[in-house]
Amino acid sequence: MATDFKYYNTIDIILKANIRLLLLLFVLHFGIAANAQAGTVPKPLYDDPIYHGAADPVVIYNKAKKKWWLFYTNRRATDTDSTVRWVHGTRIGIAESADGTTWRYLDTANINYRPDAGYTFWAPDITEYNGIYHMYVTYVPGTFADWNHPRRIIHLTSKDLLNWHYETTLDLSSEKVIDPAVFKSGDGHWYLWYNNEKDGKSIYYAESNDLYHWTDKGKAIATRGEGPKVFYWKNKYFMIVDVWKGMEVFSSNDLKNWERQTGRILELPGKGRDDQAIGGHCDVVVNDGKAYIIYFTHPGRSKDHPAAKGSFDDKRSVLQLAELHYENGTITCDRDEELAVKWKR
Repeated sequence: MATDFKYYNTIDIILKANIRLLLLLFVLHFGIAANAQAGTVPKPLYDDPIYHGAADPVVIYNKAKKKWWLFYTNRRATDTDSTVRWVHGTRIGIAESADGTTWRYLDTANINYRPDAGYTFWAPDITEYNGIYHMYVTYVPGTFADWNHPRRIIHLTSKDLLNWHYETTLDLSSEKVIDPAVFKSGDGHWYLWYNNEKDGKSIYYAESNDLYHWTDKGKAIATRGEGPKVFYWKNKYFMIVDVWKGMEVFSSNDLKNWERQTGRILELPGKGRDDQAIGGHCDVVVNDGKAYIIYFTHPGRSKDHPAAKGSFDDKRSVLQLAELHYENGTITCDRDEELAVKWKR
């Protein structure tokens, strides 16, 4: 009888252990599935696998592929030259995502404008109108070891987002202009903001009725900065500008008169992987009523643990994603907030 008791007791222990194991597997399986479905945003969001120098992002939906495409300046962080040549000779990289969370490297944009040896492309912005994609991008006529060279903004068009046809070079305020940002107003008028490096890196703007012919209108805001990004959200226009110590935020009701908010965003370091440095040159995606900011960081330039100047770790940059919040007339951003996104289209 004692033997029977020990036998059944052993069976009971084994059954309970198996039940616990099955319950654990069930929780793990559906927990992982739930996390995958929720789309928890990783830190960093994206690291270019070729040169590890992704910067200056812009996101647009590829209607034919039914995927989100991310374009960025593909800076060559792996270059060992001690000058600034590593930020020249760059192409425009492309990554792809189905949901805005998981991105994979796809290619570089095939731009058929290459009149100079060692040509450089920086900081694109892209919009779609009547089935045609329009890219405005900075063009530098070579790969240079200093900053003393012309920089222009050119206009390209495409039907597939991959192959780009040169249209024209914009006639703007100087021969040193960078970082275009294009936006269509509610009345159908087009605006383009950019950095005029000849005027203390102030933000200037131009206007157009058709995206092909532009009239320069002079200074938009007096703030020194670069990489302006304009978007419409919460029944108001916003402009975010990279001022090299975080981002300044401006708001407007008419796209011409801008008011700067008190306090910058992405100035203080985050806690996530590769997010301990200031945020730089961004894009903003407004999706399903929410606004998401995609920005780049130099992980090796944190104040607490800076990398050796000119080293790979000093040059390396990655892209990060955070959500914007708007309360009492002020935009804020908690870069450590855990996000679960699945962009709709």
